[in-house]
Amino acid sequence: MIVPMKKVSLVVMEKERENSLEKLREAGVLHLEKRQAQSDTLSRLLEKKTKTDNALALLKPASDDKKNKKKGAASSLPSGEDPVAAVLTLGEEKKLSQEQLIAFTRERTRLEKWGSFDPGAFASFAQQGLVLTPYELTLEEYNNAGKDIKLIVLEKNKSMVRALAWGDQIPGVNPFALGECSLAQLDSRIEKLKTNIASIGEKFYLWLPAIDQITTARAEVIEQIEFETARAGMEILEESAGENFEGRGVSWLTGYIPAERLGILKRSASENGWALTAGDPEPDDPVPTLLKNNRFVKLLEPLTGFLEVVPGYNEIDISPFFLVFFVIFFGMIFGDAGYGILLLLAGCIGLIKTAKKGVPRAIKLLLLLGFSNLLWGVLTCSWFGIGDYDMLPSFLKSISLPLISNARAAQSAYDDKIVQQNLMIFCFSLALLQLSIGHILVIIHTKSLKVLGDIGTMGMLAGMYLIVLNLIASNEARYIPMLPPAVPLFAAGFVLNFIFANYDGSVGGSILESLKNFISVILGIANIFSDIMSYIRLWAVGLAGAAIASTINTMAGPMLGHFIFFVFGVVLLVFGHGLNLVLNMLSVLVHGVRLNTLEFSSHVGLTWAGQPYKPFAKKDNDIK
Repeated sequence: MIVPMKKVSLVVMEKERENSLEKLREAGVLHLEKRQAQSDTLSRLLEKKTKTDNALALLKPASDDKKNKKKGAASSLPSGEDPVAAVLTLGEEKKLSQEQLIAFTRERTRLEKWGSFDPGAFASFAQQGLVLTPYELTLEEYNNAGKDIKLIVLEKNKSMVRALAWGDQIPGVNPFALGECSLAQLDSRIEKLKTNIASIGEKFYLWLPAIDQITTARAEVIEQIEFETARAGMEILEESAGENFEGRGVSWLTGYIPAERLGILKRSASENGWALTAGDPEPDDPVPTLLKNNRFVKLLEPLTGFLEVVPGYNEIDISPFFLVFFVIFFGMIFGDAGYGILLLLAGCIGLIKTAKKGVPRAIKLLLLLGFSNLLWGVLTCSWFGIGDYDMLPSFLKSISLPLISNARAAQSAYDDKIVQQNLMIFCFSLALLQLSIGHILVIIHTKSLKVLGDIGTMGMLAGMYLIVLNLIASNEARYIPMLPPAVPLFAAGFVLNFIFANYDGSVGGSILESLKNFISVILGIANIFSDIMSYIRLWAVGLAGAAIASTINTMAGPMLGHFIFFVFGVVLLVFGHGLNLVLNMLSVLVHGVRLNTLEFSSHVGLTWAGQPYKPFAKKDNDIK
């Protein structure tokens, strides 16, 4: 659920501004409203942060080099030097050397077709009366050079002529620039630069022990930036007292705080002499969102944190339903009990390694998703993409669910059609259930006749669901008639939605608004159809993953029967199924997340336009 917030304004004496901010940060409960802030101190801090970021970025390649990382770990830091400044200096030296290397390499490529020569020799020839001018000519320029121009042709092909003009230059044609160095000199400079770049790279390893120090410094700078932004962003009001108003200035700021934590801020205000006002936020205020859910629903936080999606303060929190349906979608998309076992093993390993420090929610979520995958794979009798179900123990086939079991589907073409139909029907049923839940949530939170519009949409969903079953899941193997209620149910839902979807105190006004947007209303019918149809992706993507797994088994199977090719077969199985696992994970992010954040959210009216609640606090005192 979304925690109710209060909008707070604090007024402090200007001379106590910095001290008050320190006290406010110690309280660690107020989310400050963002304001434009500028100051010399803030500029210096931002510059310092940029330097630490650049230093860490320069050290990252050396830190990632596991082979040579021990060289730096075993060394001691040079004394008396600032790690950030030293690393940035090395970075500048390396950048300059790399730029010179690129320039010399480009110059060598430009000159190498002329062969090895000394550019100074041309000046010596000129002093002796022999003027030679190099040219790279197109065939047209060469043919139009004229008989008076003496040319020594060095190379000629279908596109150009490389030549020396003896005496007079060719009118209207720029000579070829020889440069200042011979190829031998360029090669020497290039080798020196390569050696220098490698030497600078080795020096980065010496500063690896400073990474923690630089990271700590960066965190401190970020806190200072946050503090200075708040300080510089505080509004100042001056109240004159006769001719002298010095010391009479006051500063104020605004922010948002969970209603349940307002008492903490009031105590701080009383202790420090702040003037405080608190009230309900206005509809247009940028109120942050703080979610308060039980331990189970909090398992979703690693996913929403990765996606950086937060519901708006005035929106509906769908976290419990998001988690439940995402777990179902995950199992259907992966759709293989063998993969589920692998995910559970990975989760168990993570559980054992982190048990003492506290198991991260990401590990717990992985275990839950692995179980979902295992359960769906058991029900559908899918084990590592094995298509020859005679190879599976009868026990595994017996515990599968006949309605959706691949083992049953393999018995005949007729059974295969029935099973695939059942899977599609299950996908469409999930669509009807989840989208209807979305409108039920809206109905619960709506206190007007507008709820009738959502009831109408639910009727349209139910009617369209029956129509879709008739169109998609009905064929010669099994005929599904369009049930008599389908069209009347859809029509009744459309009428209710048309009348009350835009209700704002007046039925007539709502109807008029629907008439103004009649095209959008009609397009809404297509949207309902596409939203229900969109859930068939769960069946299609799962089927694609199963096909890939089966293909890998088919390719590797013959190799496993030969001693010589056995190793290659095992490598193919490991690589192929590993790649399929990665593809399935991407499919979950694309399709499983989409159904929650797009189709489901659109029916709830959720835009994910919120900002997370981040109180002004020290990092070790930040209240989550």
